[in-house]
Amino acid sequence: NCIMSLSGHSTAIDCVRFGYTEEVVCAGSQSGALKIWDLEAARLVRTLTGHKAGVKCIDFHPYGDFLASGSSDTSLRLWDTRRKGCIFSYKGHTARVNSVKFSPDGQWIATAGQEAVVKLWDLRAGKQLTELVGHSAPVTDVEFHPHEFIMASGSEDRSVNLWDLETFGLIAGGERERAAVRCIYFHPEGDCLFSGTQDHLRVGGWEPVRTHDSLSLGWGKVVDIATASNQLIGASHHGSHVQLWVVDL
Repeated sequence: NCIMSLSGHSTAIDCVRFGYTEEVVCAGSQSGALKIWDLEAARLVRTLTGHKAGVKCIDFHPYGDFLASGSSDTSLRLWDTRRKGCIFSYKGHTARVNSVKFSPDGQWIATAGQEAVVKLWDLRAGKQLTELVGHSAPVTDVEFHPHEFIMASGSEDRSVNLWDLETFGLIAGGERERAAVRCIYFHPEGDCLFSGTQDHLRVGGWEPVRTHDSLSLGWGKVVDIATASNQLIGASHHGSHVQLWVVDL
């Protein structure tokens, strides 16, 4: 059942993200605007403008009142959700930003670029920390390990790369997936990495790099994966329909 409908955008919505406490939800539109709704009151509380093209990805800061957004205008923007404004605009990508994630300690932001690079940004210094090159096609998703100094990136080149965040070196390029990697997700306890491609789920490990399990699923264009009470939940879309898939872990 649809439990709530939130309106306010005048152009198509390209990305949606819940705040960590699930008290708010933010959506980015093709016009470049971000809107934040209070879920309990079901009302629009903030509109953030500044991007010159569609917003493709959003992430909330793990503990502060901040929000990061990546756009087709190639910029990464950091917003203060209380003061209603853009704090900083980071330039460095040469193509669309496909995914943005804060590190667990809230000090860094990782971005996945359409130009096949991953960039790391230092929030305190307000500048690019490093660029990670290793993919040969657009990078679709980036994920920080919950408590180790490791980051993963998934790409349309059918690979998942693992990066050491102390040396910024490539730990391992995993085995090739069957298709473009659409989304990746570390298990909350950090035991394994899930990667989703069209109609396929892989459970991977590192040290050494190996596949723990591999499943064929009919989920089609999976766009997001998460875990809850020992189950993996995948969300996919087909036409005007959204589908939810559940896998027992």
